[in-house]
Parts: sequence; C-alpha cells; structure tokens
Amino acid sequence: MHFALGFSYLCLMEQQLQTDIKFVAGVGEVRAKVLERELKVRTVGDLLNLFPFRYIDRTRIYAIAEITEAAALTYVQLRARVTGVAYAGTGRKQRFTVFVEDASGSTELVWFRGIKWIEKRIEVGREYLIFGRPSFYRGELQLAHPELETMEQALSRKVESGMQGIYPSSETLASTFGTKGLYRIVCNAWATLRGRIADPLPEALRRSYGLLELHDAYYNIHFPQSAELLRQAQYRLKFDELLGIQLGIQSRRTERLAKQNGFLFPKVGELFNTFYNERLPFTLTGAQKRVIREIRQDTISGFQMNRLLQGDVGSGKTLVALMSMLLAVDNGFQACIMAPTEILARQHYASFQRFLGDLPVRVAILTGASKSRERREALEGIASGEVQLLVGTHALIEDRVQFRNLGFVVIDEQHRFGVEQRARLWTKNLQPPHILVMTATPIPRTLAMTLYGDLDVSVIDELPPGRRPVLTSHYTDAARLRLWGFLKQQIARGRQVYIVYPLIQESEAMDYKDLTDGYEAVSRDFPLPDYVVAICHGQMKPADKEESMRQFKSGEAQILVATSVIEVGVDVPNATVMVIESAERFGLSQLHQLRGRVGRGAEQSYCILMSGEKLSRESRARLDAMCETTDGFRLAELDLKLRGAGDVNGTQQSGMAFDLKIANPTRDVQVLSLTRDAAAALLAEDPGLLRPEHRGLEALRRRYSGREKFDFSQIS
Repeated sequence: MHFALGFSYLCLMEQQLQTDIKFVAGVGEVRAKVLERELKVRTVGDLLNLFPFRYIDRTRIYAIAEITEAAALTYVQLRARVTGVAYAGTGRKQRFTVFVEDASGSTELVWFRGIKWIEKRIEVGREYLIFGRPSFYRGELQLAHPELETMEQALSRKVESGMQGIYPSSETLASTFGTKGLYRIVCNAWATLRGRIADPLPEALRRSYGLLELHDAYYNIHFPQSAELLRQAQYRLKFDELLGIQLGIQSRRTERLAKQNGFLFPKVGELFNTFYNERLPFTLTGAQKRVIREIRQDTISGFQMNRLLQGDVGSGKTLVALMSMLLAVDNGFQACIMAPTEILARQHYASFQRFLGDLPVRVAILTGASKSRERREALEGIASGEVQLLVGTHALIEDRVQFRNLGFVVIDEQHRFGVEQRARLWTKNLQPPHILVMTATPIPRTLAMTLYGDLDVSVIDELPPGRRPVLTSHYTDAARLRLWGFLKQQIARGRQVYIVYPLIQESEAMDYKDLTDGYEAVSRDFPLPDYVVAICHGQMKPADKEESMRQFKSGEAQILVATSVIEVGVDVPNATVMVIESAERFGLSQLHQLRGRVGRGAEQSYCILMSGEKLSRESRARLDAMCETTDGFRLAELDLKLRGAGDVNGTQQSGMAFDLKIANPTRDVQVLSLTRDAAAALLAEDPGLLRPEHRGLEALRRRYSGREKFDFSQIS
C-alpha cells in the first residue's frame, strides 16, 4: 500500500514537471516560444533544470559613491530618491533620463526604449530600490534600463532568497523578460509544484552519502538560503547526473558479460606468427606485449571484447592494432579500422601494406574521397570476403558497406567520432564483433575507468626503443629572428618543419597569429626557389589538402604551414621541428598531440612554443608544463588541475549521449568516483533495479543512458 501511494505520488509529480511552460504565470504563448527557441525550455521540469550560472547578493545595497570603475561590479542595487527627469532626441533616438541621489552622491538612470511605460512609474521626490548593471560614460556612472521598485513595494515583497540567481541570457531574452524576468518565472513555476518533488534516491543511499533531498536541492540551487546550502544543492544534483551515467555504464557492462556471444579466436595462426617472427619493424615494448596478451585473452573468453587502448603519441598503438587484426584473419574473420580523417586513413593503409609486404593478406581502403574503381573493388572485396583488412573513414558506416564476416573493429582516435557513428560499425554483423577503441589523448587512468566503465582499459606507457625525447622551448615574439635562424639551420641539414597556427584568418576578437599572414611571412623569409612552403587547413578542398600533404611527406616542401588539422595523422620522420604559434591558445592535450608529430625519426627533434609577452597564470603554467615533461599522462593530470574540463572534455562530449546540466565528469572526478562505487554496490544488490525502492533509480538510469534515443548496449 505504501509503495502504491509512493508510486502514485511519483507519477503526479512527473505530470507536474511535464506541464507546458506557457501555463506558468508570466509566460504565455509568445514568451513560451522565446524560451523554447533560446533555451530549449518547454516544460516546468526544463525550467527547474535551467540552473543559475552566477549569484548576486540582493541583501547588499550600495551607496552611489561606492560604485566606481575600479570596483568592476557586474550588478548593483542602490536605494535612491528621484530628483528630476529629462528627455532628449525624438523617435527611435529618444532618450529618457532619471536623476537620482542618495546621501553619498548622484547618478543617472537611462532608458532608450519602453519610455512611455517607465515614465508613468517615475515620481519625482519618491525613493526607489534600483537594480541594474553599472556602466561609465566619460567617467560618470549611469545605469541603463535598470529595474525599479518603490521602497514600499520592496519592503512588502516576499523574497525567496537573499542570493538571486543569474540565468543564461541573450539579447532576445533580455528584451523579452528584463533583468529579473527569468528569476520571477522560476519563482512562479516553483509555486505551481505545490509540495515536495519526488526523490529518485532511496533514503538509505541519501543518508550514506550525506545528500540533500531532491526538493531541497532544487530549492537551494534556485533560491539559496546560504552559501553552504547552495554547495550542498550543487553536489546533490551533480551526484544524480553522474550516478545515472554510472548505473547506465555498469549495467551495460553487466549485460554484455552475461552473454557469451563473443567470436572465438582459438588459434594464433600462421599470419600472426610469420609477422611476429619475420616482419616486425622493431622489437615490441613490454607494454605492447602486455596489451596484445590482454586482447588475446578477450578473444578466447567467449565474451565480446570492448577495450579502450590508451597510448601516448608514437607509442606503437597502430602496430598493436594490426597484430590484433591478424589474429582475426587467422581465425577466418575480417577486420577493419576506422580513422577520423582521410590523411590518417591513407597513412594506416600505407603502413599496413609496408608492414605486411608479401604476406597473403588483402588490404583495401575506403574513404569519402575514394575514386570509383577503388570504391568498387573495396565494396566487392569485403562483401565476398576476399578483402580481409579494410581501412577507412566515416565511409565504412555507410549502408552499402556489407562485410561477409566482420569479427574485429578498431576505432582510431575514438573521441573524434560520435557515439552513433561508432555504433553503426558493429551492427554490420548479426553478432557484434570485438571492439578496440584507441586514443592518443592521454586520460588519467582513474578518470578513464570511470568515464569508460563499460570498457576494459589497456595502456601503452612505454615508447619504442631508440626514440629520443622532443626538446621543448618557449619563446616570445621578441625571439622571432632567432627562431628563423634556427629553422634555416635545420632545413640546411635536410630536415623539415611544421608551423602551426590556431586560426585560418585574423580574428578581431582574438589577437592571435593567423595562418594566412603566417604563410605570407614564412614564404617571404624563406624565398623560393630555395625552399618550398606548403599550406594545409580544414577549409581547403580535399584534393588541395592532399597535394600539400604529399609535397611535405615526399620532401618536396621543407615547411608545412598548417592549423591543428595536422594534430592527428601526419607521420613524417624527417620533420624535426614543430613551431606552435600563439601556443597559449591551445590546451595542454592539443599541444602534446601537436608535439607528437615530430620525434618520429632517429634525429633530435624540437618543439618551439611561441607566445605573446603577456600571459595569464594558467597559460604560463601550461607552457611551463610542456617544457618540463613529455609524459602525456602527467600532462593530462596537470590539465585536470589547471583547467578542470580541459581538452579531455572531448571524451565526454563524444562518448556520452545525454545532456548534463551541472556535472562535468572531468572536473567533478571525486563525485564521479563516489557514484561509480555507489552504482556498483546498487547493481550488485539488485542488478535489474527491480525492487520497489529502486524504481526512481531505474528512471534515473534510463534518463542518462541515452537508450531512449538509441540502443547503446554495445557502445564503447
């Protein structure tokens, strides 16, 4: 009986949260359309999950004299008496000014629109509570379009909280709702709920982790009763989001391991052994051998493999992938590798052909730019089974790509693909193939295990023998002539140089070196015919980009001026210098990826980070870290400390199919770790979350698992 009443209450609350926003006082049809268009807010529940990004103290009333340019205040509230009004201009250029003063000084309130409405509410000699954004015109304070209340109104009004939330806004929202309009609508929406919001977490779980009830969390995130209650509210809401993720991830893993439906690769056959004994380009590192053993164990377990392979730039992940694919071919299966770019796919294809030589393995390539004959031969070959290894880009997921017997799939630089793109590959078989996803973006192991809890994690943490660490230096523009001299010296020795820019064309908003000016400067300082300068960026036609890359890889061009399009997929052992212009513009992970383009041959290589003289503390710390270490995993840890989300945030965005409102898995690592443990304990006790007290948890799992959009049961 108690459960039935609780479930009925849960359903009633869900109905209230699904109420169309237009029925909330102060909204209506027109404003509802604005909220949907600008903020994707359609229901009362959507509005409750639109959290303030900042709070202002509405209990603080400033004296006019306190509001100075040096104080840099975003919003102010003052109590002042109207001493006069003035009009200027006509029509659309009309201006209405209200002069106010308090005991400390005087200022002006200015309106450029809505003048007829506001002038009716102004009474000279009356005292008002004024709230708005301060600005300074010729050194004098003024507030444009502030909100006004008579002191009588202000004193009689019920205030939910002394800390008022500031919600996301836009020019349209500001003109539609005003400075406090969204806040008032949230107040009105809250009033419609009439009672407590049903809590999906069992009381025992809340008590164990010291969590606020959900109703109190929502109330204190919108109307904080204290700074401590605001912190607790944020913590509770983050916990719910991340617990929902963990319940989804870990239940998927449990489901996968409950099915013995993995292809069996019982033998290590002739292809693998011949390659290992006769074709290896260099001795495998201990880390590479360990990972191959882990993959081998997966393929004889009877379970479908889902493994994440992390390896620093140049650690030999591609060789591990090829050898794993040969295991599949030896056992009568086809294998494929999907790369994010045409350049990287072509590079893998060339490497495989070079590594395999005359071994009896047919390799094909399929990309969006494949010519008709190449495309036809690849499609026919994989359909018949004659092609055993297929290399490609997004083209591999097209419906017309039909494998005869796909048993092993490799996704390279997996964070560059969307979840659904990756999933399309393992629907190419009735039975899902083994999956190996690879990334050269280092993720701290704890974070990787938590973000990718449904995968087994392997790490290659050694570089192949003979690799020399890249020497990294930081210079400012004052050292540019010295830089040019060093580059000419390297080129004179027969080496090649990358010069990378963050932008394609100059941006007025950001004062960073741009590629087009840089290309002209480099071409001028390295005049033809002595040197050839190639250019490569994402907005070029594929054929032009391919020609530039061909020139550089063949050695015809000594310098490649590029954007970070070359971050992944360019392997030119003769390139020994990477110059990164406006290096402060890049995140640590991206800087490390770019540095990994050099140091791939036997010669000493260099990475030169160029920046302006003025750097923020965070930018300087990033560049110093790059100069101090070449260890990608150490840099990933530093990136988390410096920037929170950092560049590893891409793993979240591409790897998860849900919309987080407040939590950030890379910033809230501690909460993520706790929810991982909580989810494991809950699923060990009740794997299907079938108990009555777990009904809310099951709803939470569904909400953040993404299954309502797509079946992610096999997605890494």
